[in-house]
Amino acid sequence: MSNPRNGDTKPPCLPRNGLVKIPTQPNGLGSASITKGTPAVKNRLCQPSSVPAILSPALAHRSDLPIPSLASPLSLAALAGVSSPPGASLVGLNPSEGSEQPSPERLPGSPTERQLAVDEKILNRLFWYFSACEKCVLAQVCKAWRRVLYQPKFWVGLTPVLHTKELYNVLPGGEKEFVSLQGFAVRGFDGFCLVGVSDLDICEFIDNYPLSKKGVKSMSLKRSTITDAGLEVMLEQMQGVVRLELSGCNDFTEAGLWSSLNARITALSVSDCINVADDAIAAISQLLPNLTELNLQAYHVTDTALAYFTAKQGYTTHTLRLNSCWEITNHGVVNMVHSLPNLSVLSLSGCSKVTDDGVELVAENLRKLRSLDLSWCPRITDMALEYIACDLHKLEELVLDRCVRITDTGLSYLSTMSSLRSLYLRWCCQVGDVTQLWHTFWGDPMPLPLTGCPLLTTTGLSGLVQLQELEELELTNCPGATPELFKYFSQHLP
Repeated sequence: MSNPRNGDTKPPCLPRNGLVKIPTQPNGLGSASITKGTPAVKNRLCQPSSVPAILSPALAHRSDLPIPSLASPLSLAALAGVSSPPGASLVGLNPSEGSEQPSPERLPGSPTERQLAVDEKILNRLFWYFSACEKCVLAQVCKAWRRVLYQPKFWVGLTPVLHTKELYNVLPGGEKEFVSLQGFAVRGFDGFCLVGVSDLDICEFIDNYPLSKKGVKSMSLKRSTITDAGLEVMLEQMQGVVRLELSGCNDFTEAGLWSSLNARITALSVSDCINVADDAIAAISQLLPNLTELNLQAYHVTDTALAYFTAKQGYTTHTLRLNSCWEITNHGVVNMVHSLPNLSVLSLSGCSKVTDDGVELVAENLRKLRSLDLSWCPRITDMALEYIACDLHKLEELVLDRCVRITDTGLSYLSTMSSLRSLYLRWCCQVGDVTQLWHTFWGDPMPLPLTGCPLLTTTGLSGLVQLQELEELELTNCPGATPELFKYFSQHLP
């Protein structure tokens, strides 16, 4: 398939297993969103912040030029005397598209000011202080700004999210053409999240993204209708993929995993896929000898599956998250701790059949653990916390959200753990006023997530003013968190 934009000719994605390709034509970009990590992190990307004054005094003292700040994505554009075209796409805009872009000679002000507005040394420093969305807007100001902003260094760690409706433009005749992805390639994106796509959409993506064959390291498919055939084509064509996520994809089967998974994959996440059960874990264990991270959320995986892991994976796998695997019991924990003895991160969140005995097995056999998540395990009691305190001396993070049977007694066991840096107790309804415990044993920096703890009183919470370095506090749905308390905090917690 030829791409008239750059003159390169790329081999088409070969149809197989009954897949039929539709013709594509060059066109403009669709809009897309960019996320980084969790929704909370995504929100923080757009929070206002100040920008250091690295502009010249001549510009800094111009009363008619606004000072750039994150509060207004267009403020830096205003410095150059132009505004972004309304309704323009924020991501992947092709340099040849959109409104006419001014050259440096057309910018207002003296020659010195015009030079500063496009000085690459200044821009390379200044643009670091803008969020991803703001960078997308600023890249539309002029070619000089685009040239600076389209350097891959400004987009490291960001993942473009493309919905199926954003992958095509509808022509006047009703035909569809695949959007140009050249803007993403220039910025060097090596990971994508595709939402609601089909086998044919994935083939079109492979054919139209210049870096798809070798340059894409991470692929995430969410709520998509990918089948066994599409999964096989994708992993065969995209030879660079080492991280794979399948979420809400109900059309592929365990047979598709057997035919598709490649030994180069080191991180795999499978969640909310109805056809995943024990045989899928068998495929993962047999075909992925270099697996370092496995995230699994499957309702039909049983204890048997956790015995499938090989000795090679026991050496390489350091992260295992079993979320809402309802059929996993203490017998499965036995299989897991013997198959994967080198785990440093373990989540049994929502594994509601695991009891204190299962936690004892974890504590005695996984001494390298640094993070343990036991949230939504209603059978966990104070006894489990005693096992953790006695054996997991390297543990830095412990999540106990919705463990409704733990009490202040169990927390007193944890007070001996000097390595613990994060402890989460949301909706632990039997936890009382333990704020003094934080100050005495763990010090100021530890965050305090205490959402939904009804036994916390206003008097007990007022003791938090001793934690002068406290930066994060959660008290949602705590009856003791009164307006008077927050006024007290505003006066005594800087």
